Amino acid sequence: MQNSRSGNFLVSPQGMKPKAIALVRHWLPNISEETLRRAIPVLVFVFVGCLIAVLSLNFISSRNAALTVGKHELDLSADVIKMRLQQRQASDAARKITPAPLGKSDLARIVPNSMRAGKTFLITDAKGYIRASLPEKTGYLGKRLGEVILNLPGVIENGKAQSVFSSNIYQNSNALAVVIPVGDYPGTLSIIYANSEITRQWYWNFVFYFSLFAFTALILVLLSSAFIWQANIAHANAEKLGNHTAKLNKALERGHCGLWDWDVARGRIFWSRSMYIILGLEPGDGYLSFGEVTELLHPENQNLYMLIERLMGGRDAALDLEFRMRHARGHWVWLRARAELTGDNTDSGPHLLGIAVDISEHKQADARSIKADLRLRDAIENISEAFVLWDQQNRLVVCNSKYQEFHNLSDHLIKPGTRYEEIVKSAEAPIVRTRLSSQGESPEDGSTFEVQLADNRWLQINERRTKDGGYVSVGTDISFLKHQEERLRSRETELEHQAQQLVELAEKYSTEKTRAEAANKSKSEFLANMSHELRTPLNAIIGFSEVMKSELFGKIGSEKYREYADDIHASGQYLLEVINDILDMSKIEAGRIELDIEDCDVAEIVEDCRKIILPRAREQKIDLKVLPITEAVLKADRRALKQVFLNLLTNSVKFTDADGNIEVSAVIESAMMTFVIMDTGIGIPERDVAKLARPFEQVENQFTKSHDGSGLGLAISRSLVEMHEGAFSIESRQGVGTTVRFSLPIAGPSPTLPSDNKENELELLRP
Repeated sequence: MQNSRSGNFLVSPQGMKPKAIALVRHWLPNISEETLRRAIPVLVFVFVGCLIAVLSLNFISSRNAALTVGKHELDLSADVIKMRLQQRQASDAARKITPAPLGKSDLARIVPNSMRAGKTFLITDAKGYIRASLPEKTGYLGKRLGEVILNLPGVIENGKAQSVFSSNIYQNSNALAVVIPVGDYPGTLSIIYANSEITRQWYWNFVFYFSLFAFTALILVLLSSAFIWQANIAHANAEKLGNHTAKLNKALERGHCGLWDWDVARGRIFWSRSMYIILGLEPGDGYLSFGEVTELLHPENQNLYMLIERLMGGRDAALDLEFRMRHARGHWVWLRARAELTGDNTDSGPHLLGIAVDISEHKQADARSIKADLRLRDAIENISEAFVLWDQQNRLVVCNSKYQEFHNLSDHLIKPGTRYEEIVKSAEAPIVRTRLSSQGESPEDGSTFEVQLADNRWLQINERRTKDGGYVSVGTDISFLKHQEERLRSRETELEHQAQQLVELAEKYSTEKTRAEAANKSKSEFLANMSHELRTPLNAIIGFSEVMKSELFGKIGSEKYREYADDIHASGQYLLEVINDILDMSKIEAGRIELDIEDCDVAEIVEDCRKIILPRAREQKIDLKVLPITEAVLKADRRALKQVFLNLLTNSVKFTDADGNIEVSAVIESAMMTFVIMDTGIGIPERDVAKLARPFEQVENQFTKSHDGSGLGLAISRSLVEMHEGAFSIESRQGVGTTVRFSLPIAGPSPTLPSDNKENELELLRP
């Protein structure tokens, strides 16, 4: 077979193809073997089919020719017999013999012997009955001629003989026939020439040639079948070989291996495809010269020929070496080659056959391992703990200088391989050796000890067994921890005393906290009760002062009394507002408020509050503007929401100078509705914003206060908003204005269990 680097790399280059295929390859260079293998059986069957068609046409033509010759022969026989009948008739007329019906003897004299072969001659009388036959056929005698010649046409027309015609004769056989009038003799003479007799020679020729053709066709079919069978086997074997070769190539490529065959006598080396891949080279024809290989070798490894000489000289039985070759990208690839010198039956010289394995990764791993070992030794040496490793025979593997220092060992004892007993014999024994408890560990797995050295240093030694049966010990200097432990023990009593004091302080704190909560509750209840008690006389004071102002029962007299009545009414109204705020705040702090959640039209609530606040705003020449609020329906407590708006609008009017502006707006964000009340009032410093909305806290103190009020409006508003699970915020700048934002969930607060507290309604502030 032909050598191929990319295909079957083990194929010998001296293999030859069969001569027939070589000729076909020469004449049909562009046709593949696969196409030729498929085409040959088809061509054979086409040839056989064409031969069958040609022979069939030839046989049909020859049969028709035989029938034509038979027809001419029958026609000639009829003419001869007719002529002889005429001669006999002339003879009888000359002898003046009266014509009588012809008989068998007459038929034998009239028909020549040369015309009798294969023919049947019949004599019929005037009525058409057969009287004689030649050769004699008793089955015909006495029958009418029409019974023997089944499709007998008109026999005589105008005294002339009927021409030869095809007919079916007795017993349904095909034949040619002719009917001859016998002149003055009564009756007719008929000649029957059976087709089987006419084509007898053709039949035997047909049998001979058909047998010859069938045998030849059988041989061709067998040869074609054998060819197809062999071709399929060869194709299957080729596929198997191709698959095995591909698998082997893939295995070599995956394993980073390459096959090579060094023809020592010719100085050329065959490489497998994987060798080219290892070196990153473009695959060639599979062969390289010794010089080309030498150019790829590392300068330190260009002594291969010397190794071959050692093999040729019988000094080495096999080759096993590591060397480097240049990769196409410029770096060096480490290879390990194993080869053996062998002979070849097809070659005159020896061959060095072997395999080369890419060991670059192993070399790199070895280098990394050496570097890692050096790093590990350096790390062991530089750690602050004493470290020692023993093998399974209790021999020293490695230790650091800390271990040598702690045990005061000489340098010759810390060499690898020194037995444990020798080192223990020379090491200084510790003053104290205490085993520490280690839960979940058996003594076979390892142990932990604390030892005190001669210089009063303490070590904690952890011994653990390694997987190979050895031991590793790490000694940590815990002197500082030991001293710290002693100091901690000395402070333990003090800490226990402090802990007791803390317990007592905690008990006192709990007691004071309970008292404070009780006092706060009492304060809230007192404020609530006092608010109710104070509102009753205040209502009377306010009512009577209104009567005096309106002079319902007559003139008061002096104008001073009217002024006093106005002052009394204003002071009472102010005090009532303060008391109402205190009452509301105390109810909120006491948790006695429950919300009555319902669908609220925010636009309607804001408009009601605007109408209440508008007279006061007009008195102070303040522009109160409410932006349109659309789709403003949310679930809330109507009275609480109205009180929030009244408190915020009242504050804005209170702290806004003349010709100022107040604007109310609302916006829907996600599932929340946010309300914004913005004014251009006096504002407050940013540092004091945190004081707003705290109960009983105001920015101004009692000496600088310029506006009246309890300071509970914002606190009540914040509390009511938070009870609705909303958010409340204030932004203010001194001299610019204040903006209050609060958001409420559109779907309302989460449902809570009803309370038995009946005091759950807030009284709205009146302007």
